[in-house]
Amino acid sequence: MPKWNDIQEQSFLESDARARAVGLVDEGTFTELAGPFDRFYSPHLETLGEAVEFDDGIVTGVGKIGKTPVFVISQEGRFIGGSVGEVGGAKMVNTIRLAVEFYDKLVAEHSDLTDEEKPVVVISFETGGVRLHESNAGLLAHAEVMDQLQKARHKVPVITLIGSKVGCFGGMGFVAAATDAIIMSEYGRLGLTGPEVIEQEMGKEEFDSSDRALVFRTTGGRHKYIMGDCNVLVHGKVADFREALGKLAGLPVSEFEKMRRIGSPELVEKQLKLVALAAEMQPKDARDVWAKAGNADAATLDSKPFDEFVASVKRLEV
Repeated sequence: MPKWNDIQEQSFLESDARARAVGLVDEGTFTELAGPFDRFYSPHLETLGEAVEFDDGIVTGVGKIGKTPVFVISQEGRFIGGSVGEVGGAKMVNTIRLAVEFYDKLVAEHSDLTDEEKPVVVISFETGGVRLHESNAGLLAHAEVMDQLQKARHKVPVITLIGSKVGCFGGMGFVAAATDAIIMSEYGRLGLTGPEVIEQEMGKEEFDSSDRALVFRTTGGRHKYIMGDCNVLVHGKVADFREALGKLAGLPVSEFEKMRRIGSPELVEKQLKLVALAAEMQPKDARDVWAKAGNADAATLDSKPFDEFVASVKRLEV
């Protein structure tokens, strides 16, 4: 494991799950929960004769950012594409559950808590969704995580980070959308169905997954920022994600309701308007939507320098 200061300078895209987990919180504060020495690994993979990981490809733990307790979930895309099975799902579920229980205990024992002393959960997604080897167990894990997100709402903010190689797809795309805030780099990708799956099912004419520019125009951080699916867009180092996370961590929980994408009649109405807009426009490319948002330079937005893009881009309003 690199030193903490070295992790800060690493590319978030290139960092493994454990380095991201350690680097997102203050130096020396991270304590891993259910780590590899505890040997919680998938019994299903073992039965199928597949290789296992003793942490099941997900790192969970707790640390601090300043005064804020931070419960960390970090997925490893290099183990079966970051797929979620029974054990990995249980680690996610119980980390969120522990955060909520810790919040309840703190509030009961300390009536004078400040917002920055209340816990948050951060999930560093790197996943294609359900682990097909575990099918129903993986699907159930997704549902149980969503259930915990509902229990955390109005108590413990859940903040998503997306900037790793695999991105966040499949059922976990739904899970990310249900969290309170999303931080992405331009190298992060978020969606329901991955580009390769779309091409496989619909054909190369419908979506060419080898066209990396097209893939990022459709699922990448810049597009998600314009569409409002991403709240904060950052540069690509671990330190950049940590800085953005630190700014959100101390906010009152009520502020996170303004950042959400789902979960209220008003947000349902907004989504319906977006569906109607898509039906009206019939866009052939993401750039058509960028232009609709008021960007006269839509054709060049994806090639603009990052800082210039963030400073000048117009985001879609409906």
